[in-house]
Amino acid sequence: MSWYCDIAPGHPVHQPYHDLEYGFPQTDDKVLFERLTLEIFQAGLSWEITLKKRAGLVAAFEGFDPARVALYGEADILRLMNDIRIIRNRRKIGATIENAKRLVALAAAHESFAAWIKTHHPLTKPEWVKLFKKTFVFMGGEVVGEFLMSIGYLPGAHREDCPIFQKIAPLAPAWMDKP
Repeated sequence: MSWYCDIAPGHPVHQPYHDLEYGFPQTDDKVLFERLTLEIFQAGLSWEITLKKRAGLVAAFEGFDPARVALYGEADILRLMNDIRIIRNRRKIGATIENAKRLVALAAAHESFAAWIKTHHPLTKPEWVKLFKKTFVFMGGEVVGEFLMSIGYLPGAHREDCPIFQKIAPLAPAWMDKP
């Protein structure tokens, strides 16, 4: 099995994400929306490409504010399709806008996207995938699994001997909860 912990150290693109974000518990809805969207944009591409385009994606999608993105229309889609800073894929852009609409509705019903996720914990990965496929668009096992690992809901972000694992463990990520 190949671990992100093996390729990230010393890498100019991967190390900052690995060391400061990946696997750390997260409850900020904008960050959660960004992470979910990054996983969608990564589908079929390398994670390195996605991370290199991240700043452009954050700017193009106005900081991943779900309420703002939910209001995007055809003019915004055309703007995004012409934005060289991002991965220009109409299906992924459309999915991001649709998911923002769904996330806003979830947040209204559950106080936040983070609270919605928490209400479903703990689930197995197949159960999470089923839930996310029912709730959002452009969801698959890899997108859902990586998203949930990245925010501390599924195990596997780091090996136990990784120094970052040792930084995350005291934060009690959700996957460490015993049902």
